[in-house]
Amino acid sequence: MPKAAPKTRELITGVDTSGAYPVEYRFTHAKGGNRHLLVVFANFMVTDDYGWSNGVLNPVRSNILWIRDQFHGMNSYYLCEGMDFSLEQSVIGVISKVMNALDLTPDQVTMWGGSKGGSAALYFGMRYGFGNIVSIVPQFLVGTYVKRVHPKVARFMLGDGVPEENVRTVDALIPDLVRSGVARHSNIYLLSSPQDEQYKEQVEPFLGLFQGYDNFNFVFSESPHITRHSDVTRRNVPFLMGLLNMLADGLPPRLGMVRNGYEEPDRDRSALEGYLSATSAERPSEIPMPVVTHPLAHMELPTDGVYFTGTAPGAVRVSLWEHGKFLGSPSVAPDGTWAWKRDKPWSTGDHLVKAVAWDAEKRHTKGTVVAFTAVAGATAAAVPNIPAQPGAPMPAPPAHGAPTAPTVQAPAAYEQVAGPAVRFTGFAGGAVQVGFRAGGTLLGTAPVAADGRWVWDAGWPWQEGMHTVEVFAVDAVGTETPAALVPFDVMHATAGASPFGY
Repeated sequence: MPKAAPKTRELITGVDTSGAYPVEYRFTHAKGGNRHLLVVFANFMVTDDYGWSNGVLNPVRSNILWIRDQFHGMNSYYLCEGMDFSLEQSVIGVISKVMNALDLTPDQVTMWGGSKGGSAALYFGMRYGFGNIVSIVPQFLVGTYVKRVHPKVARFMLGDGVPEENVRTVDALIPDLVRSGVARHSNIYLLSSPQDEQYKEQVEPFLGLFQGYDNFNFVFSESPHITRHSDVTRRNVPFLMGLLNMLADGLPPRLGMVRNGYEEPDRDRSALEGYLSATSAERPSEIPMPVVTHPLAHMELPTDGVYFTGTAPGAVRVSLWEHGKFLGSPSVAPDGTWAWKRDKPWSTGDHLVKAVAWDAEKRHTKGTVVAFTAVAGATAAAVPNIPAQPGAPMPAPPAHGAPTAPTVQAPAAYEQVAGPAVRFTGFAGGAVQVGFRAGGTLLGTAPVAADGRWVWDAGWPWQEGMHTVEVFAVDAVGTETPAALVPFDVMHATAGASPFGY
């Protein structure tokens, strides 16, 4: 009989609008009443700009707060827009509120991140005096790095034209903090490698600045399996997970007397619950996830003929993403319709685009994913003119005789799912039932509600590894739609999750 997997930790999402910039976050409570807070900053390549959010942190005992680095559709190193550092103040405001609601002090908090997130962990940890800092392959010269590697981010952070004086100012932020000794008593863990292409310029010149720090630890990884920047993190995951739980238990690796056992399972959580409730981003049940009416699932379109239409009743805008990269954000018309077309051709091949609906309070739904293929020279129906006025009604897409495949909202295509249970949700307008097949075998069916929504749980534990499920809908006269293919990866809690979400 298979072992029952541990219960999945509840993930709470929210947005704090009390500062100059709305700050989106995710939070999960500690295990067993642990008295510690882990703050997670993201790198450039993570879905939805939340780092380490693919389940790899599930074994960590502490409270976990993820902060999203997405402000006006851009990354910012959690620092500034056009040298306006009120963005930073909005971020530290959220961290402070969660810390205070947990009745913690800064020495009971760990700043954590890799690459861009590693720079943020160093900056916030040292500037605001937090007790523990774990910085994995950071950039010390942030201004130079974004100017060379991420020019759009550089313009957002440093201003139009990326003035050289602004580059120098942002370059100096982290080195000047280290020189000042302001965090001399913090427990600092810095990971890097000579195989990291950024090491020689972005890390090595600054290591000497940490001389005299009480507990500065440099983990120098040298391995033939490390060939690039991101490999340093992957190679150190077992050590990092152990380190996190030591910090959560009040046991920073160092000499001397230490305290163990930060557990108070019966402690009053009302202050934290009040903050999370006040800033919650959970959508009211009557507001559905957005529907994409074009492209249809697995449709082939010419590279210059891709456009999106859909409905999002109750929303004010829809944001569109591909593999964590922001594409655009059309407004929603009063009748609930929206449309968008970008101003350059798409690359040939398969694409997965996610649509997320937002309301006036900046709360958002989960994403609706549509898969399509861009083909060079393909013949397609005429593309409607996208209205210039945001939110203006979109002409209806070309009519198609065949019924369309249902929309699958979860799991998203190629999502890593914390198993063994897998819950399917989606939308199938005009259908009465949806069905599920794998390898030609019918797995089950689920009824469709009056508003088009459906939910299905197989009721059995899924094996680890990749699965592909065909989801089809059936209307009142028995007509079956084409199937939407949903590939996903099941990970059990006892397995080592792949940390590619750094």
